[in-house]
Amino acid sequence: MSTVNLIEKIEESVKYLKSKINQEYKYGIVLGSGLGNFANTIKTHVQIPYKDIPNFPISTVLGHKGSLIFGEVGGKNIIAMSGRFHYYEGYSMEEVVFPIRVMKFMGVENVLISNASGGMNAAFEVGDLMIITDHIYLQPEHPLRGKNNEQLGPRFPNMNDAYNPVYIDKAKEIAAKNDINVHTGVYVGVQGPTFETPAEYKAFAMMGGDAVGMSTTPEVVVARHMNMEVFAISVISDMGYPPEKADRVSHEFVLEKAAAAEPKMTLIISELLKEI
Repeated sequence: MSTVNLIEKIEESVKYLKSKINQEYKYGIVLGSGLGNFANTIKTHVQIPYKDIPNFPISTVLGHKGSLIFGEVGGKNIIAMSGRFHYYEGYSMEEVVFPIRVMKFMGVENVLISNASGGMNAAFEVGDLMIITDHIYLQPEHPLRGKNNEQLGPRFPNMNDAYNPVYIDKAKEIAAKNDINVHTGVYVGVQGPTFETPAEYKAFAMMGGDAVGMSTTPEVVVARHMNMEVFAISVISDMGYPPEKADRVSHEFVLEKAAAAEPKMTLIISELLKEI
C-alpha cells in the first residue's frame, strides 16, 4: 500500500473516532496478554469495538478483548487498546501498528505499552515486572519498510532513548514507594507464535536480552517514528532461561501469571500517568 493510501486510511479512522468523543486525549495505553482487567480501572467515557472502527483489524487472541477505550486514568484522558495485534496472527506489519498511528493522529503524545514476556535473567521470578529500557528487534518484517512519508516521520528514526529515561526513573520511584519489586532490562521482540526453544532462550540471553515476547517492538518503532514518548513494562509470565528455572509454558500459564501480577502493573501505570 502507498503511504498516501495509508494516511487516507488513518484519517478515515480518526474522523469516525472523533465523531464519538468530545474531549482531547494525549495519552495512549496498550494492554497485552492477560492484562485486560486494567480496563476495569478506567473511568470510561466511550468504548468502541475494533470491528466498528473503519480500517481496524480485529484481535483474534485469547486474553485480548478487542476494543478501543476512551476514558480517564490517573487524572489523565487516555485511549486504551484493550487487545493488540500481532504479526503471527497473519496481519501485515502495517496492520499491527495501525492503531498506534491512529492514536498519534488523534493527538496522543505519550504511549504506555504493556506485555507478558518470558524471562531470561537469573534474577527474575515469574510474576516480576520488568521496565523495558531497550530492545532487540528480531521480527521478520519492519514496520518502516518501504517508501517513507515525511508526514509520518523521518526516513531513519534515531532509536537512542526509545524508552523515555525520565519515565523509567519515575516508574522505579513509584515501585519503590509501593514496595513493588521491579527490574529493568532489554526486551527481545520475535515473531512467534511458538514459545522459544531452550536453545533460543539461551541465544537471546547471550545476545543481551532479559525477556522475550511477540509484540511491542513494532509499536515502539512506529511510536518513535512519529515522535511519541514511550514507556513499556513487561510482566514476567514464565521463565525460559537459565535451564534450572525454565517453566513448561503454555498460553494459559502465561495468562494466569500475567493476571496475578496485573494489580502491580496497574498501580505503576496509573501513578505514572499522574506524573507525566
